[in-house]
Amino acid sequence: MKKVIELITEELADAFEQAGYDKAYAKVTLSNRPDLCEYQCNGALAGAKTYKKAPFMIAEDVASKLGDSVCFEEVSVVKPGFINLKLRKEYVADYLNQMRADGKLGLETAEEARTIVIDYGGPNVAKPLHVGHLRSAIIGESIKRIARKMGHKVLGDIHLGDWGYQMGLIITELRTRKPELPYFAEDYQGEYPKEAPFTIGELEEIYPTASGKAKEDEEYRKEALQATYQLQNGHRGYRAVWKHIMNVSLPDLEKNYKRLNVYFDLWKGEADAQAYIPDMLEWMKKDGYAHIDEGALVIDVQEETDTKEIPPCMIQKSDGASLYGTTDLATLIQREQDYKPDRVIYVADKRQDLHFMQVFRAARKTGIVPKETELEFLGFGTMNGKDGKPFKTREGGVMRLENLIAEIEEEMYKKIAENRTVAEEEAKETAKIVGMSAIKYGDLSNQASKDYVFDIDRFTSFEGNTGPYILYTIVRIKSILNKYQADGKALEDLRIEGAHNESEKALMLEVIKYNEMAETAFDELAPHKICAFVYDLANAFNRFYHETKILAEEDETKQKSYIALLVLTRQVLETCIDLLGFAAPERM
Repeated sequence: MKKVIELITEELADAFEQAGYDKAYAKVTLSNRPDLCEYQCNGALAGAKTYKKAPFMIAEDVASKLGDSVCFEEVSVVKPGFINLKLRKEYVADYLNQMRADGKLGLETAEEARTIVIDYGGPNVAKPLHVGHLRSAIIGESIKRIARKMGHKVLGDIHLGDWGYQMGLIITELRTRKPELPYFAEDYQGEYPKEAPFTIGELEEIYPTASGKAKEDEEYRKEALQATYQLQNGHRGYRAVWKHIMNVSLPDLEKNYKRLNVYFDLWKGEADAQAYIPDMLEWMKKDGYAHIDEGALVIDVQEETDTKEIPPCMIQKSDGASLYGTTDLATLIQREQDYKPDRVIYVADKRQDLHFMQVFRAARKTGIVPKETELEFLGFGTMNGKDGKPFKTREGGVMRLENLIAEIEEEMYKKIAENRTVAEEEAKETAKIVGMSAIKYGDLSNQASKDYVFDIDRFTSFEGNTGPYILYTIVRIKSILNKYQADGKALEDLRIEGAHNESEKALMLEVIKYNEMAETAFDELAPHKICAFVYDLANAFNRFYHETKILAEEDETKQKSYIALLVLTRQVLETCIDLLGFAAPERM
């Protein structure tokens, strides 16, 4: 289905042409004065200079051609030349009925599906997820869902940190504690144990211990660097330890991401890129793309149009070790070979902006990706506490993600338990669902690139621009529909009529914005646009609910229209929160 704004722009374009003016001036926008009109066209102002005519006169000429419009109930001209528009109630109702009949709620999806890889998550294995991992997971998951909703083939890749210095640290500490293990015997030729020599809890303690030692002890640090180098160059015992680390870590990571309702299609990591690195470095040197600079191998990425110096992209250290730039470029080679993506989107901390600029330029310069492949970096801001500093525990440490989730769930349970009419187990399950909405909506309602304050008290509130408020609205609609059905009435074969009051029309006008909003959210990679839409829609519904007798309405035709509108409103709200990565409970 075409968007409403496209349809009414076409109507204006015909009117401009009939009045003797260029239809390019017929752009329609949402009114910035909803008290005066619903839509407006300012084209007469833009055309005044071309036609050497007062904009008010141009606007009146155009308005005179809209007398028999199927779209507009009211067309008025306001000085100096604004054309103010109000839609016919029947026109809006007809559009909503078409949305209901369409399996995609009127959304125009891509004519040709593109293959999109979204690189998000990016945790290091052997370390617990903490609040610093939250934004990448939440934002990336939402963008993946939005892109799929728009009809594209999307692959979400976690891109694990599974091959770097932290692996050398773990191997070194394990060797210090258990030197008798066969992995550290250089002459060992037998099979290595199938069971890991550590649990996930022990592994999560080993890493910070090793990291602390390396900062204090230079010899220990050198051992860890050497172990990293040996692992990356095929040391048999270290590779076996690495496999244990992966086998123990991945199920734990998957479990914690599942709690966030975040799912990856690809569990690739830096290790998967290793096979591509030797050949990549070789042809980059051979073809003159890379050169030695102070012992390191680099690719110059400075461009003539740059107003400041852009450092070269380093792809190999002087000791032969790889860097993030190396694995990121090799990963692009692997993705091109395996998936041939039309677009690759990276979701990471905005402070990595320079890194991705260097990688993208190097990838284009060397021909790793075709010219038409889009490479895009979506940098996000910091999640801060109320003090304006990065979010910490009450003790000042970095909070584990599972602890933050538990804290939110506990807060939601307390609020639900205060007024609950359901059993304790259901209340606990509901608290998990509503708690997830508090976390995700609290994050996604902010523009991704901006820092924001993570305020548990505000995010868990049932009032204001919060996830729980949105869910409470959906549950309220479900309750009305359930009561309607409990009276033996069906939700099928209902039609929406023209609005019977102002609040009903206001709700309808919000619902019809869905497809335009979804398209914008995808084009701009902006989940916060969805949050703004669902908040406005929830507010419009609640105003309608408070001003209208729905279940008590005696006119059966009118009541059926109300119920049909509620069914569509619920569908749109539930579709939107699914794009944000959470769901609504049946009761609250």
